[in-house]
Amino acid sequence: MRIYLIGYMGSGKSSMGKKLAARLGYSFLDLDSLIEEEQKQSVSDIFAEKGENAFRSFERLALHQTFEMENIVVSTGGGTPVFFDNMSLMNEKGLCIYLKSDSDVLVNRLLPNQHLRPLIAKLSKEELSVFINEQIKKRSPFYEKAKMHIEARDLTPAILHVQVMRWFENQQKV
Repeated sequence: MRIYLIGYMGSGKSSMGKKLAARLGYSFLDLDSLIEEEQKQSVSDIFAEKGENAFRSFERLALHQTFEMENIVVSTGGGTPVFFDNMSLMNEKGLCIYLKSDSDVLVNRLLPNQHLRPLIAKLSKEELSVFINEQIKKRSPFYEKAKMHIEARDLTPAILHVQVMRWFENQQKV
């Protein structure tokens, strides 16, 4: 089984993904890390030198590699579901979980390390809030297609694990 965690940057996809994978006895893969390893460049450098279109193509190729993997939790980039047919493929190939978070929580989580994220690196706190709200509005129609939606604000690995196990149980009953 493949589990794809989607949501806006800062929603907890990587931190929750690692812990969920450990609880399930699955492997964990951060899609951005796979891209960096294969391209031998950071995501920031890829954006700066090759542009977003090139990055999205690399991202799509990396996503397709996960379709050959089993028993894995994949943390996707915030924009992964929005491009190409990525969202429908993730739903087809595994369990797609939307970690939903409001903009206030995201701003507070992203501010300390915003310099590491190319799309928001130079924004003030106010600009960041406006940017996140606009992005979530655009991306929500894609995120909402996930098979499972979980509020990320107070999410713990234990709660996420229980939700996933319930989903698996319900699928076996069908």
